[in-house]
Amino acid sequence: MHLPCVCVASLTLRMQMCRFTRLTNGFSKSLIHLEAALAIHFFHYNFMRIHKTIRVTPAMEAKVVTHLWSWVDYLDYRDDQSQAA
Repeated sequence: MHLPCVCVASLTLRMQMCRFTRLTNGFSKSLIHLEAALAIHFFHYNFMRIHKTIRVTPAMEAKVVTHLWSWVDYLDYRDDQSQAA
């Protein structure tokens, strides 16, 4: 990976999630909670948030999905996955 891309991704993650800043109430006390918070963050970032430079979500740009996801879509998807397992 290109170093500036890694630095920008790291900065974006630290700025959007208070779990990675010091002395906050959002600190994860267990690894399971941290993993869940990261999964939600990356899902929102890639499937729900329209980026200014590409004017769509990264998932739509990569042609992984064709529509903008909502929280209802995400929760329905999670329910379907848990029932299938």
